[in-house]
Amino acid sequence: MANNLKASHPEAWVAFLARHPDAHILQTSAWGALKADFGWQVEHVIAGDCGAQILFRKLPLGFTLAYIPKGPVGDTDCWDSLWDAVDARCRQRRAIFLKVEPDLWEREADSLWGGQPPSGFRLSPHGIQPRRTLVVDISLPEDEILARMKQKTRYNIRLAARKGVTVAQSGDVETFHALMQVTSARDAFGVHTLAYYRRALEQFTPRGEAVLLLAAFDGQPLAGLMVFARGTRAWYFYGASSNEHRRLMPAYLLQWEAMRWAKARGCRGYDLWGVPDEDEAALEANFMAQQGGLWGVYRFKRGFGGRLYRSAPAWDRVYIPWAYRFYLWKVGGRAAGQ
Repeated sequence: MANNLKASHPEAWVAFLARHPDAHILQTSAWGALKADFGWQVEHVIAGDCGAQILFRKLPLGFTLAYIPKGPVGDTDCWDSLWDAVDARCRQRRAIFLKVEPDLWEREADSLWGGQPPSGFRLSPHGIQPRRTLVVDISLPEDEILARMKQKTRYNIRLAARKGVTVAQSGDVETFHALMQVTSARDAFGVHTLAYYRRALEQFTPRGEAVLLLAAFDGQPLAGLMVFARGTRAWYFYGASSNEHRRLMPAYLLQWEAMRWAKARGCRGYDLWGVPDEDEAALEANFMAQQGGLWGVYRFKRGFGGRLYRSAPAWDRVYIPWAYRFYLWKVGGRAAGQ
């Protein structure tokens, strides 16, 4: 197969992605480098105008797990040209299976494969990234973006600004991590290490593809977020807030300023990245009563006027069936996003 390239040639992957400016941020060499610093190994396969960044995670007994997050890159018509080379890399690394989470919405995948995975794959019993999300159209003028938001959200954005909350770009990862720990304790979800967030900024901010924003009041940090952007798309991956001055609504102004940052660099869609995997009717009927999981963040995110989307399901390509069955039994439904 022509033009197959390994991760030992990262410049070739960068050149390939330059031809695909709207490829997902999780397929970039910067994301691969970030994951490589935290236990993953990275390889790339390119066949013509299609390619994939593959992440490998070591498992016991010399096995690995292979993962293509939000890929392959390129038109779906040429994906079949990749699989032989991908299979070879996976077998070389003793991968039990390959998990693919394609960068497609569910309706796109259904139109291509009729609700089934492509030949050689099976539907995975669990995914890694969230299936359902809200995407805000930020291609519109700012006043129209605001007009599409819920009235209470617009009010909270203006309240925060009126009460003296300020939002600024920052390199203070230590403060952001401290806010993440507060949020984790309050809302019961896991967070990455300080080193992880620091490395993420080091990888992406020189490219203009990420920013850390902190909201403060009288010099006291109240909330922070990291937003990533590439091409016409932006993604809100990480956010946190303190337990102080919550009535000042700093998180609302913070999100608005993140959208403005993404819009200024040419993005047209702002992905709020993760809400409960329910249809819109169920979400709207239950968001006030449900607690835990992503329900709390849905109550917050729904106000920004985004459109509800559901991504295509994860697909598994199995190489060692007995080990795959054991893996599924061992991990159950556990998964960790990004």
